[in-house]
Amino acid sequence: MRSAWHCVRAAATAITIGVVLVGLGCGSGERSEETRPLVGLVFDVGGRGDKSFNDAAYRGLLEARDSLDVRIEAIEPDGADRESALRLLAARGASLIFGVGFLFSDEVKRVAQEFPDRSFACIDYSLAEGETLPENLRAIRFREEQGSFLVGAIAALTSTSGKVGFVGGMDIPLIQRFQAGYEAGAKHADEDVRVFVSYAGVTGEAFANPAKGKELALAQYENGADVIFHAAGATGLGVFEAARRLRRFAIGVDSDQYAEAPGRVLTSMVKRVDVAVFRTIAEHLAGRLEGGVEELGLAANGVDYVYDDHNAELIDADTRARVEEMRRAIIAG
Repeated sequence: MRSAWHCVRAAATAITIGVVLVGLGCGSGERSEETRPLVGLVFDVGGRGDKSFNDAAYRGLLEARDSLDVRIEAIEPDGADRESALRLLAARGASLIFGVGFLFSDEVKRVAQEFPDRSFACIDYSLAEGETLPENLRAIRFREEQGSFLVGAIAALTSTSGKVGFVGGMDIPLIQRFQAGYEAGAKHADEDVRVFVSYAGVTGEAFANPAKGKELALAQYENGADVIFHAAGATGLGVFEAARRLRRFAIGVDSDQYAEAPGRVLTSMVKRVDVAVFRTIAEHLAGRLEGGVEELGLAANGVDYVYDDHNAELIDADTRARVEEMRRAIIAG
């Protein structure tokens, strides 16, 4: 899994370096700071340091800075002023600008239309039925339900109580896809399993409330759940706190979150946001970035679950084999 993505990154780097060298000419040396292209990124609710979605995007940005010869600038908007942050980066000369999160969908489209000479990308773009995108906007979407299906199966097969839980952030279709996949995977593995579901709220702040996440998780654990999957951004940090306190299992999201509660994080459903950001930058520098929708699921390694030395002892061999069989079936359609 990881080696495949390293190949993608290496190939993207090689292509981009080739383009850069052609532009420089032989013997011209490295470009000055002023001539290196600027890539901008605006964080979602929760901001940098959420140890999940935003941090994954930032890792991709940092890797591009270190290996693709670009300058970077990241902005954490004040409140809901996302559009101004996007417009500021465009005015500062950023040739590619990311909005991280579905909340950017309307704003990034407006700003892309206002700056047709810039390229834009939005992670988790909320696409309306029949919607047409500007030619300079890449909408990057993930098949969260596929990865969530696998961790739902892991939860049900690991549970000894026959009860598992889900804590979502904002109650919206995006997070409902996590919930639906998780429930379907759990029921596929054990048709008798009971799945508790709770959401932290109906506004963007539902992704930035660890106290609420802890409250919801404690209630589910006290009702018998022994594994809880969160899809709640920084709110999920409260789920880990509850798992540590009651010595139950939690499942992380977007990034590998094992370090948040070592021995208590059964696995994490990862979205390769870092790779999507890096690859988009590489395509842009190579002159191959096109507008439109890109969807990344299990087949493209866009989503997955964590299985490594940290949690291999928590997921027994039979569970691992069954879940890998489910993976192959999903990829096969």
